[in-house]
Amino acid sequence: MSSPHRIVIVGGGAGGLELATKLGDDSGSNKTSITLVDKNRTHIWKPKLHEVAAGSMDLADQELDYIAQAHWHHFKFRLGELISIDRERKQIQIAPVVDEAGELVTPIQTIPYDTLIISIGSLTNDFGTEGVAQYAQRLESLADAKRFHLRLVNACLRAQAQSEPLAPHQLKVAIIGAGATGVELAAELHRTTRAIISFGMDRVDPEKDLKVILIEAAPKILPALSDRISTAAQKLLLDLGVEVITNAKVQKVLPDKVLLSDGVEIPAELIVWAAGVKAPDFLKGIGGLETNHVNQLLVLSSLQTTLDQNIFAIGDCAACPWPEANNGKGGIVPPRAQAAHQQATHIYKQVNRIMRQEPLKPYAYRDFGSLVSLGEYSSVGSMMGGLIGGSLMVEGLFAKCMYISLYKMHQLALHGWVKVALDTLSRLIHRRTHSIVKLH
Repeated sequence: MSSPHRIVIVGGGAGGLELATKLGDDSGSNKTSITLVDKNRTHIWKPKLHEVAAGSMDLADQELDYIAQAHWHHFKFRLGELISIDRERKQIQIAPVVDEAGELVTPIQTIPYDTLIISIGSLTNDFGTEGVAQYAQRLESLADAKRFHLRLVNACLRAQAQSEPLAPHQLKVAIIGAGATGVELAAELHRTTRAIISFGMDRVDPEKDLKVILIEAAPKILPALSDRISTAAQKLLLDLGVEVITNAKVQKVLPDKVLLSDGVEIPAELIVWAAGVKAPDFLKGIGGLETNHVNQLLVLSSLQTTLDQNIFAIGDCAACPWPEANNGKGGIVPPRAQAAHQQATHIYKQVNRIMRQEPLKPYAYRDFGSLVSLGEYSSVGSMMGGLIGGSLMVEGLFAKCMYISLYKMHQLALHGWVKVALDTLSRLIHRRTHSIVKLH
């Protein structure tokens, strides 16, 4: 018997993990061998990171172990970070893993492939702004979100325990970047900070002492979306008490303040950088592959990289052509979870063609709109852009239900409808008997 076709997927985000799960479920015929590589031990849907940061998500319910998922769905998992690609030998190297005490867990590993799929997502882009790396929090990973939440709770405890008046920066959160992540975090923090204070912190006045400031360089928040959606979202934020500052370019970030280019200083105890998107720096020129100015791998309409037909890229780290963008002038597919999901599904359907080295069908991005969560009971956004040739604005409870359904679709791709239904019922019961906010 011929050896199985070795498919290696680097990155277990929305697209990578869904693809590994689907391919693993089909690998019983011994025609393929599936390996997923990720530097983290667990998976969480990245659009949920703002809920982890705010403390409104129970990680015990939402976090998924890669090792367990690999066992259940018949693929291999290797822990480690990609460091090099040898295209001639068709193998990758992943970095050694050490634990918190500095002890070696796994050495440098070399993994051979026949087909390599890179799906490592994106990072925020600080554009070289002074002080961001030292003093601003980012929400790029689960560890970042946990770290921010702990600092948030500690800030509340510190304010409760001190006898002197609060300093101007205390209990102020400045969020730089009013894209989806920044807007969603601002809305979620309004509820969870007040929930934290309600647990006996009587020396803190939430209406007077707590403040969330959203800073955006563009003329409006959610600059990638329509004016109507931006206006609706800003009104909801203002109703919640969030301060919104637009047309504001950040010049420098300091330990307890944000300095704008016009000289205005914004005191803040917690500063979050949520502006700009780029692929990880180590991707630039990796394996001699072509990348653009934000480190994304250049791919053809087949999702194959421009210089190697055996290497694919999907999700945020791929610069995938989108000819229909920008009023027909061309562009690339936006970095959204729905794009990663569509691309994973497309490659899954092309596997037999890939193995037979037949011409692949082109991938075409279908824009189904965007949704932004604005707290527990509301959302705003547009739907069905790719279906009706325009967009249908939705908001309120209906939009919130649609937002939740997007996450449920991701869960269905990973677990199937029976487990998702049972888990959903379990969480509804659990929320009625536990704190609505994480306090540690």
